[in-house]
Amino acid sequence: MKASVQLPTHRVDRFDELSSLGAITEVSQAAEGAGFDAVFVTEHPFPADRWLETGGHHALDPFVALAVAAAATATVRLHTNLCIPAYRNPFLLAKAVASLDALSGGRMTLGVGAGYLEEEFAALGVAFDERNDLTDEAIGAMRAAWTGKSVVMRGAHFDATGNTMLPAPGQPGGPPIWIGGNARRAVRRAVALADGWAPMPSPARASRRLHTPGIETLDDLAVRIEELRGMEREAGRTTPLEVVFMPSGLDMFSNAPVDPPSVLASVGALAAAGVTYATLTVPGETRAQLLANLEIFGTEILPEVVRF
Repeated sequence: MKASVQLPTHRVDRFDELSSLGAITEVSQAAEGAGFDAVFVTEHPFPADRWLETGGHHALDPFVALAVAAAATATVRLHTNLCIPAYRNPFLLAKAVASLDALSGGRMTLGVGAGYLEEEFAALGVAFDERNDLTDEAIGAMRAAWTGKSVVMRGAHFDATGNTMLPAPGQPGGPPIWIGGNARRAVRRAVALADGWAPMPSPARASRRLHTPGIETLDDLAVRIEELRGMEREAGRTTPLEVVFMPSGLDMFSNAPVDPPSVLASVGALAAAGVTYATLTVPGETRAQLLANLEIFGTEILPEVVRF
């Protein structure tokens, strides 16, 4: 089991304390020192006020924030959880990813999702109903651009008639791509086009708001992972997908004290269900609290997590 921890780039309400250059630098270094395999950021370039008023959040630009983390660290991977390809031209996204991967020495993991905030799509000038097709198209377009060879490709909103992108990413062929989302289309996308599947814990009652089916229990997750493995076999995949999930009580809205036995019990149960990579948020309303909790992970939790 590996683990990716969230950088507090969503805490712009406490910018100087948690989301500033100094904060991202210090937290990234602490995460690397604690033994986390990756640090991740989320993306919301222009969220709707109504969503913000009902629990939504802002976020720094993911590639700017991860560039800060890259400059401050040496080995920890740089992970988007999640980036929305449909929000932008796929070749602009491919350039940002390739640049960060090249400059960081090949440390990028690109987690992507189709997106679910209709008003954010509208503000960015993208048709919400096109999001799934645009996501599939973007993955193919990025992989083509990352070869460093001339690309001839026509998409829904672009026409590459012979265009080349350099530098190539640090990782041959580009970074791993993980697909977020609980829907069957997201699973099929992961099997066909990607390297990992990143579902999310979600109540069934929120399925309409999130535009994705709920996963409420460990049993729900285990059933979905078994379905995923069956789809891999049917597709003839020889390399199994990473399965990425969040341990109980370690989401961005929780601020409960870190309890190592509870965390290890949750991670162990996820590993038994087939999860291979944990994504989690370490609580902390101040930088000092966050750094102290990262130290607890480094001394009491992560040395045990690697055994699962």
